[in-house]
Amino acid sequence: MTTETAILPETQSEPQIPALAVTAGSASVHFSSASDEWPTPQDFFDKCNAEFGPLDLDVCATAENAKCPRYFTKAQDGLAQMWSGRVWMNPPYGREIGAWMAKAWRSSQAGALVVCLVPARTDTAWWHDYAAKGAVRFIRGRLKFGGHKNSAPFPSALVVFSPQNASDDPRP
Repeated sequence: MTTETAILPETQSEPQIPALAVTAGSASVHFSSASDEWPTPQDFFDKCNAEFGPLDLDVCATAENAKCPRYFTKAQDGLAQMWSGRVWMNPPYGREIGAWMAKAWRSSQAGALVVCLVPARTDTAWWHDYAAKGAVRFIRGRLKFGGHKNSAPFPSALVVFSPQNASDDPRP
């Protein structure tokens, strides 16, 4: 596992990935426990796309917030689909996040590059079983999901799975 921490100049209020271009965009967001969907901030995605892209498949999207030309909606069930190419994943942050991380890791084993925006929940089984197998960047500060005025109530991390950093399945 490689780990990096994104560093911000003291004068900036938005978390950023160093050395990436910024472009604007926004969407709505749900900040209650009633929803586990946290739409990706457009500027954050644009920086990731500039570094790892072009990302061409968003596996957890709606028609309104899709970040890539190809995308899977909840109705299409991204977990049941084949992932290939350069993949963006901002999964639902509920109990099923472990299944999404397992799918991301396995897809990297099959040749995909999968860039994952996830909560930095280092105390969970899915983090140790899968996130720790990727290249991890902890995001300094808290993201403002979907262009919302307030920051998220949790820290975030970017986990990148590629054939170069993927290893054997952690499950017996």
